[in-house]
Amino acid sequence: MSRWQIEIARDDIAQAAIADLPDRAPGPGEAEFAIDLVALTANNVTYAALGQKTPFLGPDAGYWDFFAERDEPGRLPVWGFATATRSAAEGIAVGDRFYGYWPLASHTVLAADQIRGTGFTEVTPRRASLPAAYNQYARLKALGDHREADHYWWPVYRPLFLTGWLIADQFEDEDDFGAEAIIVSGASSKTALAFAHVMKARGDCPRLVALASRRSADFTAGTGLYDQVVDYDAIDTIAAEGKVALVDFAGNPAATRAVHERFGDALTVDMIVGITHWDAERGGGPLPGPRPIGFFAPGRMKKRSADWGAHGFRRQTEEAWLDFMPAAKRLTAIDRRSGAEAALAAYRDAVAGKVDPRVGVLIEP
Repeated sequence: MSRWQIEIARDDIAQAAIADLPDRAPGPGEAEFAIDLVALTANNVTYAALGQKTPFLGPDAGYWDFFAERDEPGRLPVWGFATATRSAAEGIAVGDRFYGYWPLASHTVLAADQIRGTGFTEVTPRRASLPAAYNQYARLKALGDHREADHYWWPVYRPLFLTGWLIADQFEDEDDFGAEAIIVSGASSKTALAFAHVMKARGDCPRLVALASRRSADFTAGTGLYDQVVDYDAIDTIAAEGKVALVDFAGNPAATRAVHERFGDALTVDMIVGITHWDAERGGGPLPGPRPIGFFAPGRMKKRSADWGAHGFRRQTEEAWLDFMPAAKRLTAIDRRSGAEAALAAYRDAVAGKVDPRVGVLIEP
């Protein structure tokens, strides 16, 4: 099948299938892209779990809105590279390569505006009210921190690293919320590893305590990024005095409750980042301690771009990314897979929680 897309049931993300992708020529202001290389990580499960609706994106928006109308199946957003194959958009030529947000498919047609040497903005009407950060597509040749030797790590880590870096930046900006220890739930996830790396690079960060499953405990300890690794069933053994913060990359309600009950008012912040445990039971009554708050990377990006200017923000993130690259390569091996069947299998593994923290899965459609 030369043109395909993965379609996902909007109300049951475990249900997914390969579907034919109609061949549609781009209209005025549009360009068609062949998707070259994208990653599938636990982060994509969060996109799917929040596909229908999430307050992060707006009062009536979800991640399905990026690539599907409301009466269509969900189409999973993924990060990576694509090449223009047909263009009716002045300023985008056949063969131009871009980094950005794509559907899990072989091809896509995007509406382009504000086309310039650095990239373009996607302006499909349903995306106009969605956060601007997701609608920016960067020309590969204009990326100041892209190195060919790092190419395969970009789809796997770049968006996740940026999220981790932004969380660490907020902690530093907020004096670590007064915490002497930070508990990291889902500590083996790639976003969590990026966060821990940036915190450790500061040199004066609070103690980092990793919550990890038995399956990932050895890997998590071996990263050298955490001061203590604790099983989810042993939260009551966490050695911490004074104030504590929770950064939740897993969205595991049982673990969240255990942390709140263990620390109560000594917990200064509970910051929710991911929902990889998308099928876990919710509820259980009010939590002791602070109310959980959501972290939304595009909002933090907007703040820091206003604080430092676009150039200042880009310079800081580029420097931090290049500093992280040796750690990323040490922590993660690349697993390249090709075609629709491989894409569907990788998606199903991610939804089933079978993501190996030691591996970055790449799809070459």
